Parts: sequence; structure tokens; C-alpha cells
Amino acid sequence: MTVHRSNLPGILPGMTVTPGRAWPMGATVDEGGVNFAVFSAHAHLVELCLFSDDGRREIARMLITEREGDVWHIRVEGMKAGQRYGFRAHGPYQPEEGHRFNPHKLLIDPYARAWDGRLRWSDALMGYRIGSSRGDLSYDTRDSAFAVPKSVVVDERAMPALPPGPGRSLADTVIYEAHVKGLTKLNPHVPAAMRGLYPGLAHPAMVDHLVKLGITAVELLPVQGFFDDRFLVAKGLTNYWGYNTMGFFTPEPRYAARSPRAEFREMVWRLHEAGIEVILDVVYNHTGEGDELGPTLSFRGLDNRSYYRLAGGGRHYSNDSGTGNSLNIVHPMVLRMVTDSLRHWVTHFGVDGFRFDLATSLGREPGGFDPGAGFFDVLRQDPVLAGVKLIAEPWDLGPGGYQLGGYPHPFSEWNDKYRDGVRRFWRGDAGLTPDLAKRLTGSAENFDHAGRSATASISFLTAHDGFTLQDLVSFTVKRNLANGEDNRDGHSENHSDNLGIEGPTNSAPVIAARNQRKRNMLATLMLSQGTPMLLSGDELGHTQGGNNNAYAQDNETTWIDWAKGDQDLTHFVSRLIALRKNHPVLRQRRFLHGRKRHADALPDVIWRHADGREPQPAEWHDPAFRCLCVELRMAAEAPPGCDVIFAVFNCGAEQALTLPATEAHWRMILDTSQPLAPEVAVKAGLTVPANSVLVFTADPGGAPL
Repeated sequence: MTVHRSNLPGILPGMTVTPGRAWPMGATVDEGGVNFAVFSAHAHLVELCLFSDDGRREIARMLITEREGDVWHIRVEGMKAGQRYGFRAHGPYQPEEGHRFNPHKLLIDPYARAWDGRLRWSDALMGYRIGSSRGDLSYDTRDSAFAVPKSVVVDERAMPALPPGPGRSLADTVIYEAHVKGLTKLNPHVPAAMRGLYPGLAHPAMVDHLVKLGITAVELLPVQGFFDDRFLVAKGLTNYWGYNTMGFFTPEPRYAARSPRAEFREMVWRLHEAGIEVILDVVYNHTGEGDELGPTLSFRGLDNRSYYRLAGGGRHYSNDSGTGNSLNIVHPMVLRMVTDSLRHWVTHFGVDGFRFDLATSLGREPGGFDPGAGFFDVLRQDPVLAGVKLIAEPWDLGPGGYQLGGYPHPFSEWNDKYRDGVRRFWRGDAGLTPDLAKRLTGSAENFDHAGRSATASISFLTAHDGFTLQDLVSFTVKRNLANGEDNRDGHSENHSDNLGIEGPTNSAPVIAARNQRKRNMLATLMLSQGTPMLLSGDELGHTQGGNNNAYAQDNETTWIDWAKGDQDLTHFVSRLIALRKNHPVLRQRRFLHGRKRHADALPDVIWRHADGREPQPAEWHDPAFRCLCVELRMAAEAPPGCDVIFAVFNCGAEQALTLPATEAHWRMILDTSQPLAPEVAVKAGLTVPANSVLVFTADPGGAPL
């Protein structure tokens, strides 16, 4: 083994070195010094590199000679918080066998609590020589320290404990998916210095908007430290969404004015004060180092063969994420890092839950996806993580990647069948009425097993990936040219409809039809069993100009234009969420299957035609069956006299409506064709408007029909 030594001192004045300990991982401040612990199973030697306060000069290198198992450790007496550092790892450079050690490359601590500086794209970041005929089998000796952010020692002992979060049940949860920057960047009610940052989301104007809507949980697109891809930077773009994580323990610095950690904690605290939980979209399926032609920034240089799932002999990477690599979650130290990261966000930042990007990758064992995978077992038994909300994106690009309904309790899952089914029903596709019935009752065919509840379905119409709600009713074809990929990226089938004119229009009839379609879909979402998720900006009519893959658009395309917000639509969404909150029958944990209740022998759900008849089996498949009515009660175990809702979903022509016979008086509490109309007592002889949703509640104090 050849050890590449420098002329730098091995220690700084006022510091002394002791063996330290192998736990906890990363840099830990104690009385009088800092302990460092880093994992590498295949390195021959690891060095701790210290940098000047501005991060520009490497001022010392210390050999880490102590090793306990595969954890290298050292303690530096006299070191304080704020010290900039990194690692260099010596070992074999044998890409064909999965080893890519190169001590010329400065490595970020996988457990770093903070970064200093930005990534500067340079060929020196590559472990191989770009342009060499041997490709990634070649070896590059340029030092990369000038281009790599420095890890920063953080003293977490002085961080005050955060009060507990709201602790809402999923049955009472309404999720609001948002981007920290895009949500507030153009909000005129937020001070300019705070817009696009963590303090902007915590500002009273932003919090008040969420509270008035009725939102109970904000789900943030990735805020763990990430880098912009080189190919995007070359095109003048950025990785706006942030699915390129490299710092699993540090809040992304670009959303902070001064202190990412303090400002993130303050944001969580302010949202909690308002009764709003914080859920993080986390990316543990891959890292920002890409494939074998990507940079050596951290994991690759510390122990490529352990951190990543390798294909064949080890030179190439498994790519179930579609981004170049896949983290090797089955390795115990990688699994430990991920779970340590999750606990860190809960205990130090007060986070209430996580949405796992491409979660199938996390449950893929050597034999394929396994609902009993080690990752799931660890989360479910962990005393810190067992009580937080866990949401899976139930697919990836690997073999057997689509696993909707395949996750164990207590996971909830993004339900794309809900998204597509509701979109198609309201677009007017024939034969979608049976599917709508399934979606309204929580997609029981996917989730009603192994003790799971109806809240396991995260029901949504739109998300960051795809059309906004406004674009869903304005475009039939995606318009992604600004992404620089010749419109090849993004989904081609969006189940969308332009209602007669493609794109923006001044046509009053088309605008009215679009507004009606949006109200119908939003009403369907809030009337469905499951856990609803709303895309931020949809309540304001936000458009991305038909871009359905705006991952690289950090500009007015994605920033919500509050000045042009549709306040009538905002009020309508607030009314829908309040309606859901006021009627427990709309947010049950138990699935409804039409079973008779023990107390009164009435079914918990009854499907009807507009004329009051219950559909016969053959009628469900009639393409002309476009007006679905449903009578909802609490599940069979509920006592009599509880809430009753009758809802009508009509994607066809106007027709007469017969309300169910009841001992109570029916009140109409929603008509999407008249969104400003107040609640009203109803009598016989009703008509269902074309393309509308009606909702009635039984008033036990009123006179019967």
C-alpha cells in the first residue's frame, strides 16, 4: 500500500490527540475536545483533515490510527465547535472490484451536522481522469479540497429541547406538500429578506394562510443537504426539487439567511405553535455521487463497496433510482446511518414524520422487495421513530418496483391509483364509476389487510411531480422545453383535459368549466376516506405553464404567484377542509364495505343511482353510469345516531335526484356549481347540475321529507 503523505502538520498548537471512541458517529463535542468516528470496512488508513476558519486552507492532517471493528476514531483535545474538517481515505483503487479509494479527494463526513461553502464543480472532484481512454479505470491525483464544502463541528449539547409536536392522528390530518423556496419567494406579505427561506415559511403571514386553509401538516420537499447536478449547472439550471442528497444530517444551507440549523428549528417550532406538523420528504435510496462517472465527494471515497449496491463484478452500480446509484441499505452500517439520520431530525429538529422517496428501494432485499425487510423492522421497533408518521412512495425503477399496498403498518402510501382514477372520472372517461367508488372508500383492495387502516391511502390529485391542478384542466400535452431535454422528460400521459382550448385563455365559458372541474376534483379529494394531500399553490390556481417535470426550474415557473392567486378558490378549499373536519364520517380509520352496523342494522355505505336505486352488478359496468351517489355512515362498530352524509358525483348531464328516505331532514351543505351558496334545507324535486358534486347531511332535528 502506498500512503500519500503531505507536508502539513499532524496536529495544531493547543491540541492533543487521544484514541477517542467509536460512538457516536461523526464529530461530537465533549468537555475539552471533539471525538470523530467514521465508518470504512475496506480502507487501509483514514486521515482527519482540518481547515482554516474560511475553509480555504488545509492546515493539518491527523492519522486516525484507532479502529474498532470498521469504525475509525480519534479524539482531539483542545478542539472546539466551528472547526472545519473533512476526511481522506487510503485504500485500493480497483473499480472492477468495487473499490474507489483516492486520498487526493477530500471527503465530506456522512454524519456532518453542518457544511461550510458550496460545491464547485471541477474535474478535480472525479476519482478518475476525465478524458482518459481508460475512463473510470484511470486515476486522478489532483486535490479536490478547494471544490468541496467543508464539514463543520457542531456542539449539540446546548440545543434546548423542543416542545412536543401536535401529535395528530392520520384521520385528522390534511397534508400540504410544499417547497420551502417556491412557497414563499413571491409572497408579498412575507418580508423580502425572509422570502424563499425557512424564516419565510415560519412568518405569521404564511402560517396564518395555512391555518385558515385548515392544513394540519406541511410536507416539505427535500431539505437535507443536497447539491446541484453538474449537467444542470452547465445549462444554467439547478436541482430545484432537491432529490440529490449528500448531507443526511444537515439542513440545506440555501434556505437559510444565516444559521440553517437554528432557522430550521425555529420554523418547526412556529408551525407547531399553530398546530401544524412538519413532514420531510427524504431521499435515502441514492446519493448525489451518481454512477461510476460521478464525483468522489463522500461515500464513494470512504467505502464504495459498502455504501452502494454494485452490479456484476463491482465496477457498475445498481440503478433502481434512475439517478445512477442505489444506497446499500442492507449493509448494517448504512442502515445505521439512515436510522441515525431519521432519529436526528426527530430529536434535534422536532420533525413529525417522513415521506420516503422511491421507498421500494429501501425494502429491496437480495431476493427482492420484502415488507419484512430490515429497514422496515428497524423503523417499527425504534422507540423514537415508532411514533412518527411514515409515508412511502411505493415504487422505484427496479425489478418488482411497483408495490402499492405492499408496505407494513404503520406506513401510509402515496396512492397513484387514486390520482389517476379521479382524474379520469372527471375527464369523462367511460367506465370509471366503479373505480371512483373504490377511491372514495380508501382503496380497500390495496390497503385493507394486515390490520392497516383507511388512512394508509395518501390520496392526492397532484404533487410536485406532474401537472398542477390548474395545468391539469388547461393542458393536454406537457410543455417541458425549458428543462433542456427536448420535452422528452416527464410523464406523457397525465389524464388531463384542456376543456376546449389548450393553455391560457380569456374565454369565459372555458374558464368557468375549468374552475368547475377543479372544484369537483378538490371536493372529491376531501370527501374520500384516506389521508388527503394538497399540492401547495393549487388552492390559488398556480400554473407552471404546462411543465410537468419542473425539477430544474428555480424561477417564476415554480414560485407561487400570490399576487395572482384565486381567492375564491382559496376560500372554497378552506370550506372543503372545514367540511371534512366537521364530519367524522368522512375521515374514518375503518374501511367501509357496506356491512350492517350492529346497533341499527344499517349498512355503513350504500351506493345509489340518482333515482335512489342501488346499482345492480351489471349496471356498474354501464358506460352511461356517470352519476354516482353514496350514503355514508360510521363503521359498523359506531353507535347509532352518528353523522350521515349523502354525496353525489356527477360527471354527466343534469338529472333528477331522489334523496334517500330518512327520519331526518336533509340539508345541502355543498354544491360545486354554486361554490358561494350557503347551506340550505332541501325538499323533494331536486336536480343534480351537470358536472358537479353535491353533499347533503341528515339533520336529526329537522322534519323528515
